[in-house]
Amino acid sequence: MVLLLAGCNTLPDSGPTEYKINHAQRDPKRNSVGYNIVKVSPELIGLLESQEPPLFSSLDADNAPVSVPRNDTIGPGDVLQVSIYEVGSALFSPNNGGMSAGGNMSMASNLPPLSVDGSGNVEIPFGGQMHVTGMTTNQLADAITARLKQKSQSPQVLVRILSDITNSVIVYGGVRRPSRIPLTPNREHILDVIALAGGEDRTVQSDEDYIVRLTRKDKIAELPLKTIENDPAQNIVMQPGDRVQVVYEPRTFSVFGATERVTQTQFTTPTLTLAEAISRSGGPLDSRADPNAVYLFRFENADVLKRLGLSVDNGATTGPVIYQLDMMNPSNYFLAERFMMRDQDIIYVANATSNKFYKFFGLISTLIAPGITAAWMAK
Repeated sequence: MVLLLAGCNTLPDSGPTEYKINHAQRDPKRNSVGYNIVKVSPELIGLLESQEPPLFSSLDADNAPVSVPRNDTIGPGDVLQVSIYEVGSALFSPNNGGMSAGGNMSMASNLPPLSVDGSGNVEIPFGGQMHVTGMTTNQLADAITARLKQKSQSPQVLVRILSDITNSVIVYGGVRRPSRIPLTPNREHILDVIALAGGEDRTVQSDEDYIVRLTRKDKIAELPLKTIENDPAQNIVMQPGDRVQVVYEPRTFSVFGATERVTQTQFTTPTLTLAEAISRSGGPLDSRADPNAVYLFRFENADVLKRLGLSVDNGATTGPVIYQLDMMNPSNYFLAERFMMRDQDIIYVANATSNKFYKFFGLISTLIAPGITAAWMAK
């Protein structure tokens, strides 16, 4: 029996207790990754909420119409069609004409497609080189007309864009038809251009796990597709040069320790809170768990760690941190409802210290039960 009691300290655990986790943090040999433990508090929740990735609406300049760039101007790479109508003696094409309303012969000529060079210039016959970047088609038509007035009789010019590179967005990734989508004065929104690219490819995957990543100049934001569909404020107006990537990213979290089951679970929803994640695993087991010691393991953003007063390795963009939730405090359940889960988070529910006693008691019962049974049968 003495040997059995001595062996109590060597009984296997399904994971560390609260004491072991806290003790290991202070031991450089056991804490090789340099993690820190931070208790979940209202201040922490406020800090994490302020660090959430930017919404699409934040890229839309507060949705002010005057701030949205025009998408009907000409720029480098565009291909233009210039049509010139002349009355009387034609400068361009005397063989292609018709009678004008005043009885004079009206001549129409379509110039060969004109490509705007990298400097934003085009060469107009009898008009010379013109800088067209930033002009609308009507403005360019007026400018060409002004140059031809001294050389042609009553010229009228029409300009249209055959290939619009400047006023377009790129949609790629998990869509049926990755392509360049031209923008129009109708001002297409992000869901519009995704639809024009064929929509997300749902042949295999669930649309719950699609992420839309928007690159606008030097800013990048990403949101679940479902969030954009459910929040009109995030369905922002596209701007020339935007890049929209649709990505299938099944987000998961893992649960270990004294819970009903060890599991890896997909989010299946656009957002997921810590409270919801714990409930999906069945919650802490009454017989084994220490409700004071529910932990979330995460590689946190370096900016967040610095604002928490924690050290970060030079050049590191993330660092290991363990958030501790005391579920014996009722107010922490409200905090858990505001604590947003991220992809690859790990939840660990520590074993209660008394768990070893129950394991030891079970071992003793296993050893003496056969003897008790034999004695009872001998009677």
